[in-house]
Amino acid sequence: MYVAQKVLFALVLFISGDKLQSLASENEVHVKQKSSILHSKNDFVDLSKSHGYAAEEHTVKTDDGYLLTLHRIPRGVKAQKNSKGVVFLLHGLLCSSVDWIILGPQSALAFLLAEEGYDVWLGNARGNTFSRRHVSRGVKSKAFWKFSWHEIGIYDLPAMIDYALNATRQTSLHYIGYSQGSTAFLVMASMRREYMKKVSMFQALGPAVYLSNTRSFVVRTLAPFTSQFQMLNSILGTTEFLPRGTLLDSASKLFCHLHSPIKILCSNILFLMAGFDSEQIDMKLLPTILAHSPAGASVNQIVHYLQCVKTGKFSLFDYGSSENMVKYNATTPPEYPIEQMTVPTVIHYGLNDVFCSVTDVQKLIQKLPNVVGNYSVPFAKFNHLDFIYAKRARELVYDRVIENLTNNLENNIES
Repeated sequence: MYVAQKVLFALVLFISGDKLQSLASENEVHVKQKSSILHSKNDFVDLSKSHGYAAEEHTVKTDDGYLLTLHRIPRGVKAQKNSKGVVFLLHGLLCSSVDWIILGPQSALAFLLAEEGYDVWLGNARGNTFSRRHVSRGVKSKAFWKFSWHEIGIYDLPAMIDYALNATRQTSLHYIGYSQGSTAFLVMASMRREYMKKVSMFQALGPAVYLSNTRSFVVRTLAPFTSQFQMLNSILGTTEFLPRGTLLDSASKLFCHLHSPIKILCSNILFLMAGFDSEQIDMKLLPTILAHSPAGASVNQIVHYLQCVKTGKFSLFDYGSSENMVKYNATTPPEYPIEQMTVPTVIHYGLNDVFCSVTDVQKLIQKLPNVVGNYSVPFAKFNHLDFIYAKRARELVYDRVIENLTNNLENNIES
């Protein structure tokens, strides 16, 4: 068992300890109760079809040999035409394409977009549940996991965007990125600038870019050790971060039944890193959420974010002064030149986001040259994971996202 998992579980027990003693005896009975629907292991296509939506699965090969799964919802149930063009969605850290549909047909962004007449494509970054293959590297090898979100930005996104545009015979698309999905887009915008002409609008939900003011306890605790690779690797491992089938899977099965009296424990396991808004999470959805999350990530993805926390910069990966000299001809990594990113951009942020603070988001807004809108979610407790799991996500965020797409489309037609 990874030390990091032990630490996380210890913190969860500490946070929830006052609830455990009185509920322990009840849990022994309730933990045996099962719900085949809520504990479904269905994948994206099956979940979509269960709500009446046609869904497709495609395989994309990156230039460095990773085989990624790309999902598609080509049309809605009521809206049978996708006349408004392509929208591309990319998930956050430890998430997958499933998170865009988990709220169901009335609230999930992917389904809402399909009903609005968009051709919806959903990416899966290397290393997550759906993208764990490579032409020559095994998923258990260290070589497979030798990447951060930098590689997602320079390899995965271009490959998936090209595939979606080629398949639909379109020349550009709308891009919506949640958390790491925004990080990867800005990497691509900085390092693969030829792709800017292929994106008509970029909407960032809880963008994880500048992070020096993060209030995440776990992140702030680990950030000071980013230069001590041996110590950090002893805590986090050297390949996959929090692999499924270990502690979190066991905790999910033990505690996350619909009738379990300690559902709060599930919430703490899931939301320990990114924050918890009990008013917005539907406890009935927790078993389904945890059946698909965490969906997988490399340790280097975590380390790269920790480096951003420590330095206050949005920079390429820091390999240490010696290797930096080889890679960058400097002892420290360069910053991504995001100030050169010209795609029309809309930023959505939460006032209670412990991972991406308002201060850090405002810094990002000042850096980007073409921010056409920035919106604080009109709910004081709205946090980082609420962008994908909140009961009121449609009302608080998604309706505005769709309105922005409509306005962008109308402006392009007029011009």
